Amino acid sequence: MTRYHQPARRASTLLRTWLTATAVMVLTCALALAGGAPPTRADADTMLRKVAVIATNGLSDRPAARRTPITESEVNSFLAIHAKSEIPAGVMDPIVIIDTAGRLTGRATVDLDQVREARKGGGFSVLSLLSGRVPVEANGVLHSGDGKAQFELESATASGVPIPKALLQEVVSYYSRSAENPAGIDIDAPFELPARIREIQTEKGQAVVVQ
Repeated sequence: MTRYHQPARRASTLLRTWLTATAVMVLTCALALAGGAPPTRADADTMLRKVAVIATNGLSDRPAARRTPITESEVNSFLAIHAKSEIPAGVMDPIVIIDTAGRLTGRATVDLDQVREARKGGGFSVLSLLSGRVPVEANGVLHSGDGKAQFELESATASGVPIPKALLQEVVSYYSRSAENPAGIDIDAPFELPARIREIQTEKGQAVVVQ
């Protein structure tokens, strides 16, 4: 076990919140393939250290006012190298694209057969028209402030074809289920930011975590 693994475990709530915020899933959860520079161990390790610093500051009795910049490359390298065990089977190659004013894009290849199998007998769904491993993309805006955040979904596609929010919600719900939250993540629901994070600011290719 490396010296980074234990802090990363303690910071798992933060990681899941970040992924949730991208509407891809917590930790959530993430969304497609291709694009961007290849992941590097150096960027993944840098992200791991930053997550540990953010979590440690949030647990302090007297947390410091802190701004922690996180690059798009660091997030995606972390997902590819250190967060594999946090990403559900059936979700592959998650990528997050960060833009100005809270705009985020999540991409991943998602196994829709697993979702369809789990909902057998649940009535008709657009999901019944799709099958196999499909590239999925979601675009929207992350609004945050006063320790809370909410993701506003603007569009979603599967294999480049627009899909309704209800279908994306089915996929996110299935892949984000847990013993504590058997219904999975609600894309529209506001959520508390962990580790005393007050807000998350974004610019092209970078996010700043403000504590």
